[in-house]
Amino acid sequence: MKVTVELSENEMAQILDFTGESKKGPAIRRLMEQALQQLHRAQIAQRFISGEWGVELEGFENDRDRDRQRAQELAE
Repeated sequence: MKVTVELSENEMAQILDFTGESKKGPAIRRLMEQALQQLHRAQIAQRFISGEWGVELEGFENDRDRDRQRAQELAE
């Protein structure tokens, strides 16, 4: 889908510089894709932060507890 966007020359120059593209259309497309990816990552992170999503780390937690116990035994 084509859209028309009004940007200042300064904004367009920044977009071209930021994306590394030499043409305006591909630069706008790349910037839009990157912005959508960033928003998607932020939504995923928020789900973890809120507790809606989580990760079970049983093996990691067991290993960490065993390492702590060994460290205490060596310290005694």
